[in-house]
Amino acid sequence: MLRQTSRTRLSLRRPSPTCFCGLSTIHHSRGPIELASLVAQPTSDASTNPGPSLVILHGLFGSKRNWTSLHKAFHRALPQFSIHTLDLRNHGTSPHATPMTNIAMAEDVLHYIDSRGLTNVALLGHSMGGKAAMTLALLLASKGRENLLSHLLISDIAPTRTVLLPEFVRYIDAMLEVNALPLGTVRTRTDVDRLLHKHEPDLSIRQFLMTNLILPAPLQSHTRPHFHLPLDVLKQAVPELGWFPYDLNDPKRPQWNGKTLIFRGLKSPYIDETNEDSFKQFFPDSTIESLDTGHWVHVEKPNEFKDLVIKFVQQ
Repeated sequence: MLRQTSRTRLSLRRPSPTCFCGLSTIHHSRGPIELASLVAQPTSDASTNPGPSLVILHGLFGSKRNWTSLHKAFHRALPQFSIHTLDLRNHGTSPHATPMTNIAMAEDVLHYIDSRGLTNVALLGHSMGGKAAMTLALLLASKGRENLLSHLLISDIAPTRTVLLPEFVRYIDAMLEVNALPLGTVRTRTDVDRLLHKHEPDLSIRQFLMTNLILPAPLQSHTRPHFHLPLDVLKQAVPELGWFPYDLNDPKRPQWNGKTLIFRGLKSPYIDETNEDSFKQFFPDSTIESLDTGHWVHVEKPNEFKDLVIKFVQQ
């Protein structure tokens, strides 16, 4: 169990965690875990006071690796900012742990921010990372620490309790199928791609999933390609990932009153006209920017997305 400092003891009642028995590489965390990160320090002259920071949270099956190009672009365009692109729990090179909940992810991010003394934080989250970011903002507001964040940026996810689209479970099942294949059945990325094609015809989505694929070294004939994700944990967490910790109908729900920018992909089902009120109820100072994209807004329109982020956090 990781030590939890007094600065990070923010909690919120949540559903009882699921027991994931028999997973030897998974540990149950009673507090925040240490997240892996890609960090770019400010290039402008440092002052005696900490400068602003941009913290980026990826979506389900993603990692800091998927944001490398934008991470570098933000570093060039925002020389006074430190840029922190994180791997959330059970993704990338961060530890595999339960529970896999929005609250647990938010507490991990808060621990990362506090342990590094970051202030004046612009927090950007896509999809699953967006729900974790909204959860953290509201958690801070409920504890009187809302000023830790200067800006909140949410990409193509709403603060609602809903069910994840069935394709996410289909993707998990496809990756589990690959991991269960006998030794020697698949050897290359092309072999794996051919199997994934049975479940997903979109090449870009298959390539995205395969960013989690580990290929054996040429002389390691005793190993096989496999997806380095705790897939059983993620599959059982799917209902939780669609859940949102705060009830829109609760008159005592917290609000985060800072500047909030929402990116909506017009071809994506995750945000529609009915969600505008839910954003305003939780984030009164929020605006929506609609782009002609699907769910992966930052991938399909990277330049437009980057320019909007930069303009917003410089306000």
